[in-house]
Amino acid sequence: MNIKPLGDRVVIKVMESEEMTKSGIVLPGTAKEKPMQGEILAVGSGELIEGKRVPLELKIGDKVLYSKYAGTEVKIDGEEFLILKQNDVLAIIL
Repeated sequence: MNIKPLGDRVVIKVMESEEMTKSGIVLPGTAKEKPMQGEILAVGSGELIEGKRVPLELKIGDKVLYSKYAGTEVKIDGEEFLILKQNDVLAIIL
């Protein structure tokens, strides 16, 4: 993947949601909830605040939780990614 986000944006590879419930029920594609976690694949150069570039807190490889309706979904080389602002990331999964 050759994509470099600008400013305070990050590129996330969305983690697949589970296809089976804990009780063993298989869910069809339309019944699945939209996943809200993923892995950071690329980060921008940082946010401009009062003329100074402030680096992002996130780094490549971080697993994160993000807002449910945040970002823009893009498809590159057959893979789906999400581009969103650092402010839309809620937490880093440790």
